[in-house]
Amino acid sequence: MRLWLSRRSEAVLLVPVVSWAVPANRGEALFLRPSLEYCLRRLDWLPDLVVGDMGYIGMEVQRDIRQRLGVGVLTKLRPDMKLVKPFEPGPVAVCPQGQRLSWLGLEAHDQLHWFGVTEPEPLCLRCWDQSGCARQFSYQAATHEILFGRIPLASGVAQRLLEKVRPWIEPAQSYEKNQLGLSGMFLNSLRLTWTACLLADTVVLLRARVLTSRPATCLPLYELTPRQLCFGLE
Repeated sequence: MRLWLSRRSEAVLLVPVVSWAVPANRGEALFLRPSLEYCLRRLDWLPDLVVGDMGYIGMEVQRDIRQRLGVGVLTKLRPDMKLVKPFEPGPVAVCPQGQRLSWLGLEAHDQLHWFGVTEPEPLCLRCWDQSGCARQFSYQAATHEILFGRIPLASGVAQRLLEKVRPWIEPAQSYEKNQLGLSGMFLNSLRLTWTACLLADTVVLLRARVLTSRPATCLPLYELTPRQLCFGLE
């Protein structure tokens, strides 16, 4: 599990929070809930949202993470997954008459998601049911953990996280695998693998410490600008 350090604005910086070394026949989805519980127990902290790869952790586990730990897990929709109301392919949320809806927020006490009409020229003006419609609709978060959850998949914030934040994972893994040489290793000892994981995480954390503590420069080509060393020789 990697944490995004937003304080560094020059580039995306992800640092390891929890790492696991397990045999190859153990799926990654098994370790999300233990990782969050570890953060709560050792760091007394939990992330508000976790952006995952795909929806493979299971609905029950995802529901438990949301209800018991208060953490939202955001994943892409699998191609074979069926949509539930009020969602249509996209996914987009629509009312029973087809008007597109916007997510208004989550009512935390009742775990209700509220959707409403926010378009400047909605279809409601020509709808036969406009006199009896409040133009707002609520749905239980537990109806579908991937489509609803803590943040509905059709909301703008969810789509932005999946489109903009989810692709950060590959570059972070590329640094660890390629620049640290992990992609060229074959380790058949779990103990040796765990040692290598700890060393790799240490390098990444030290690198992040340097990047966040180094004074920022206003020159866009600072890294490419040649500089002369002064040795103080007479």
